[in-house]
Amino acid sequence: MNDFGVAAVRGVRDVDVVVIGAGQAGLSSAYHLRRVGLVPDQDFVTLDHSPRPGGAWQFRWPSLTYEKVHGMHALPGMELTGAAGSRPSSEVIGEYFRAYEERFDLRVRRPVDVAAVREGDGGRLRVETSDGVWSARAVINATGTWDRPFWPRYPGQETFRGRQLHTAGYPGPGEFAGLRVVVVGGGASGTQHLMEIADVAAATTWVTRRPPVFREGPFGEEQGRAAVALVDERVRAGLPPRSVVSVTGLPVNEAITRARERGVLDRLPMFDRITPSGVVWDDGRRVDADVILWATGFRPVIEHLAPLRLREPGGGIRVEGTRAVRDGRVHLVGYGPSASTIGANRAGRAAVREIRALLEREPVLV
Repeated sequence: MNDFGVAAVRGVRDVDVVVIGAGQAGLSSAYHLRRVGLVPDQDFVTLDHSPRPGGAWQFRWPSLTYEKVHGMHALPGMELTGAAGSRPSSEVIGEYFRAYEERFDLRVRRPVDVAAVREGDGGRLRVETSDGVWSARAVINATGTWDRPFWPRYPGQETFRGRQLHTAGYPGPGEFAGLRVVVVGGGASGTQHLMEIADVAAATTWVTRRPPVFREGPFGEEQGRAAVALVDERVRAGLPPRSVVSVTGLPVNEAITRARERGVLDRLPMFDRITPSGVVWDDGRRVDADVILWATGFRPVIEHLAPLRLREPGGGIRVEGTRAVRDGRVHLVGYGPSASTIGANRAGRAAVREIRALLEREPVLV
């Protein structure tokens, strides 16, 4: 009998709320559940498939130091202080999340994989996991995107004789010394990878589907609200969410300015085909390459919610605030407009407020 079978024999365990994921969104949600009086491992449970605290941050590449992290907001109730900017962000934020879990006694269960969330008995949700089955009156899905890297498909991709990798497996610039590297993607990760690799590579080429947008000058609350509203509009329409960065543009800092002056950020449009030795365009342009690095983003990890049929015809889950429109017992935190650290904090609080009202309104069915 496998581990799932052994756990299932224990029987179904009842709680009010299951929180899936213990990154920023999940920990914020768990904190606010405690604040309204729910007890971990009694009234709610937090499940995380990662091996240790830190959410997706624990998997970030070593050269992404804490000083390079943009817009990291503290979790509610506990500031992140005294961190050395030169340390890897994976270490700094991993230690911070661990201390946070301990301080508020959140009792995160890990590693636990969630296979499916489906309709259960008595109006409850059935959460099937590698640690057995949970029955809940509400679910907070805070699974983020890191575990679902997006790999575009291009003709000839399987013929390439060099190395292809994604941001999710980026090891830092050292492995690209002396190589010819094509970096695909115009987001924050793509530009960071490109600028690092350019210092050691024999040659770099940057390609993006759309011309990158660089944002100069201040970016205040008004601009931030407008950007989040654009992402929120897609989610409300049931479309797959875009990242907040995709609508805010890339902030111009000293490193970006230097890279632009050196020509590192001279961008080419997307190639049309991949050959065994590189990439080509239909106009005859050709670039030889040893490596293609796909900095092409991630998609929300929501496949385990499929049995609930929450998706709209447009491909996304329509959400009002954090609540799934097709099932008010399910809240998505860190999804779409709340997929930033400050957004996840606020969404965790909002989700718990609605769930508390749900728990008080609906009687427990036995």
